[in-house]
Amino acid sequence: MTILLGCIADDFTGATDLAGMLVKAGMRTVQLIGVPQEPAVADVDDGIDAVVVALKSRTAPVGEAVSESLDALRWLQQAGARQYYFKYCSTFDSTPRGNIGPVAEALLDALGSRFTIACPAFPANGRTIYKGHLFVGDLLLSDSGMRDHPVTPMSDANLVRVLQAQAKGRVGLVDHADVQKGEGAIRSRFQALESAGFRFAVVDALSDADLLNIGAACAGLPLVTAGSGLALGLPQAFRRAGLLAESGAADALPPTGGLRAVISGSCSIATQGQVARMRETHPAFRVDPFELACGGDVVGAALDWAASRMDKGPVLVYATAAPEEVKAVQAQLGAAQAGSLIETALAEIARGLLELGVGQLIVAGGETSGAVVKALGITGLRIGPEIDPGVPWTVAISKSSNGRPVALALKSGNFGTRDFFIKAWRFLQPSD
Repeated sequence: MTILLGCIADDFTGATDLAGMLVKAGMRTVQLIGVPQEPAVADVDDGIDAVVVALKSRTAPVGEAVSESLDALRWLQQAGARQYYFKYCSTFDSTPRGNIGPVAEALLDALGSRFTIACPAFPANGRTIYKGHLFVGDLLLSDSGMRDHPVTPMSDANLVRVLQAQAKGRVGLVDHADVQKGEGAIRSRFQALESAGFRFAVVDALSDADLLNIGAACAGLPLVTAGSGLALGLPQAFRRAGLLAESGAADALPPTGGLRAVISGSCSIATQGQVARMRETHPAFRVDPFELACGGDVVGAALDWAASRMDKGPVLVYATAAPEEVKAVQAQLGAAQAGSLIETALAEIARGLLELGVGQLIVAGGETSGAVVKALGITGLRIGPEIDPGVPWTVAISKSSNGRPVALALKSGNFGTRDFFIKAWRFLQPSD
């Protein structure tokens, strides 16, 4: 297998987000769950332009995140990738130690490269960068809901400062005055920063047009680091070089059937609204972390409840809660224990739902999605049509235990409109 773009994503929904953007731009894309153990994947055919390796490294210890990312890089190098892409969240969320900076520097070192960019902008979802500051809609990142994130709260919107605290190399800025002049001016700024000894450049971006120009300017960089938005620009660079043909069927998926369900573990503001909207019209079961901690059979109760309702339409199983509820749970159980209990329970529920006949499943939350795909034994996903910006439908490469293809929508907590859980089903081609 030879691919154009080899991508390493630091969580599962982020990987799906990136893969969906690449498909939207005409690159036939497969997402792999974890680093493959073989140098090639038997279930992946030769008609693939990009591979995204999904890790669960965003909140892992720094050394573990670096090691896993380097393993992914080596596999992608064996697959013949021409360029590499380290993908993180569009809110740049991380701890003061990393893992964005340490992973990016380790990848640069492994590739023998001196310079790369950092650009988490995704204007379609309200993430823009101006003068190095990240905005969520009209708010600075530090004034948005991310300031209350239970694991990676973001209290500083200045990305140059945030990345510099994590990186050994110097961090500079390509501001919008240069970006709006186009590809040539951006590339010249890259060259000037690299010559001055900078290893990273945070790049301003306010629109998709900016991302297209930035992507074109990155054509010569062995490694780019970004959110999924930059995926708009890179395919055009490959196409301009004669390496990528126009493809009208990059998002084609096999038809799927089966029952429908939603599992939500994210506590983001967007997901809270989506849960509230679905609860207005559909059956919903709440997973109580205190009952889990007391040893209650929450998984069995959830599956019994779902079994009697799914034949009438989609059902929702959720642990989503408001920030004050999350803090109360963490205060009593501890953040790590609470998160582990909920992830494990939701993953077991997902496995039980498939055994009950679910063939189309939406999962909300990066950590939850990672736990679910691991529990289901899924090793890869074919990427299909976009539901909302950054969230495509996918179909597992390997079939479920009942021999039927399984459709999954793995949604980042912050993404999607309020009616996401309601409207998503119409984007799938049903089986006969």
